[in-house]
Amino acid sequence: MALTGSLSPAITIKEIDLTGVAPNVETSLSGMVGNFNWGPVREPIRIENEGRLAATFGTPDADNSIDFLSATQFLRYSGNLFVVREVDSSDVYNAGNGTTSLQIRNKKHYDTLTLTDEDGRWIAKYPGALGNSLAVSIFARTDSDGATTDSTNFSTWSYASSFDGLPGTSDWAANAPGTNTNDEVHIAVVDSDGLITGTKGTVLETFPYVSVALGAKTNDGGDNYIKTVINNGSQYIWFGAFDSDNNVYGANWGSAPASGSTKDYSVASWTNSSGNAHLSSGTNSDALTTGDYSTGFDEFENKETVDIQILIAPGMGSGADQVTVVNDLVAIAGTTRKDCVVVTSPNRAAVVNNATPVSSTITTTDQFTASNYLIVDNNYLNVYDKYNDQYVYIPAASTVAGILAATDDNYGPWYSPAGEKRGLIQGATNLAYSPTKAERDTLYKAGVNPIVQFAGRGILLFGDKTKQSRPSAFDRINVRRLFLAIEKSIAEAARNFMFEFNDEFTRAEFVGVVEPLLREIQARRGIQDFYVQCDERNNTPAVIDRNEMVASLFIKPARSINFITLNFVAVRTGVEFEEVVGRV
Repeated sequence: MALTGSLSPAITIKEIDLTGVAPNVETSLSGMVGNFNWGPVREPIRIENEGRLAATFGTPDADNSIDFLSATQFLRYSGNLFVVREVDSSDVYNAGNGTTSLQIRNKKHYDTLTLTDEDGRWIAKYPGALGNSLAVSIFARTDSDGATTDSTNFSTWSYASSFDGLPGTSDWAANAPGTNTNDEVHIAVVDSDGLITGTKGTVLETFPYVSVALGAKTNDGGDNYIKTVINNGSQYIWFGAFDSDNNVYGANWGSAPASGSTKDYSVASWTNSSGNAHLSSGTNSDALTTGDYSTGFDEFENKETVDIQILIAPGMGSGADQVTVVNDLVAIAGTTRKDCVVVTSPNRAAVVNNATPVSSTITTTDQFTASNYLIVDNNYLNVYDKYNDQYVYIPAASTVAGILAATDDNYGPWYSPAGEKRGLIQGATNLAYSPTKAERDTLYKAGVNPIVQFAGRGILLFGDKTKQSRPSAFDRINVRRLFLAIEKSIAEAARNFMFEFNDEFTRAEFVGVVEPLLREIQARRGIQDFYVQCDERNNTPAVIDRNEMVASLFIKPARSINFITLNFVAVRTGVEFEEVVGRV
């Protein structure tokens, strides 16, 4: 074997890429679980703004606005929010026109089900009472009345103006084996009660010239079978199953053309109400339980499938429930993932309309897992619910998470999010309470960051501690998040060194990739100093023989100012300042 790749004299050109870098990584992606009126369940959806939130999960009613408003508070600061809708698994159902109660959570869940005619011909896309506003109208040809009658029926069909003309026989059916006619139908999905659009009878979607013949294709080879078209294309309904009512559905609907057979897919008879179905029996969730939230947050456990850096805890009613939810999230962040932080407020009863909010808050928060992956605030924000014309208190946690995300975008995750430069709280009209200096001292000693309303300065996040109980650099938010950002970026860069040789060349290349990232963070004031060791000292023969490579990164993080002392010194006339500087 010739090492040059040639068996005779030749010039060989090779490219060697030594331009690897530590990649930029997102540090502000946040995740929350909530109770919403509409939308997929147990599926993380990335939301960029309030309009997208309302379009995906519906607008809130007066009973379930807390989670929606919490999400909108975060979106004031950043468009990097993953939302998971959760529902009570026992009594929340999709609207439909069948005789059974169904909960179909999302597309993945739908694909596991085998539906029958008892489940209904049409089923609302998602669980919730909003689906009760939906109606589906279908128009098909008849097998006995003839074209004149069909035209008359079509002209009086309420949704005829949304379609170009009568359905008929598709080219695919005409060219399929056997003799096939009248396989096309029109379908209109309607906001019958106006709960979705605000106007009764609004046509939400139309599906023209779809085929009821199994396996049907469009002229360009796309799927045109009714079930496939609806399930892949509709934002509002699932196709359930054909039933035995041949006045609405023809006897051949759902069957494929076959050689030697004659199939007329038209219906036996028709009236304008024959193909109409108004969906019903959809139900909403009551308040979510700790188990419901735990199930929802399970969607964030796998860091290989969902990239997230901040988990936003909900505000539970009781202290015991708040402790259960928060400690579950801390286990996800600090044990399972180890690449994100949890942000939480106390339970609602500890703060809202509580005569002793500080002691009640500490009673709850002292039971949280002591961890530098946990960030705790003390308050609830009074915000205006424009959807229901009311003022409500929401946990401050989503706003604190938004401040973290905005700090990342505008400064860097190694900056403290607190204070007047970065910690201003937007969108709140008031606080559940504004702690005094003595109360702030008590809260801060317990690892709870005060949110305070200062006269003339607004509402501020006025602390940057994590919930770590042992004093160290990691008891500050900026240090914890600095290390998470560095760890994530360098871990991504290290993947490019997997399966390479552990030799001096590879180790030097690794150091050459890592050091520019750390120098950049140092230049941006996140690091005081650093040192990267990846050489024969920590990659001994024993380490190499275990197919390992070891790199040690020594970081001196920048520290935020929490206490300022101002010395005002009166000096006698005739005394030089140099004589007294340094003596006080």
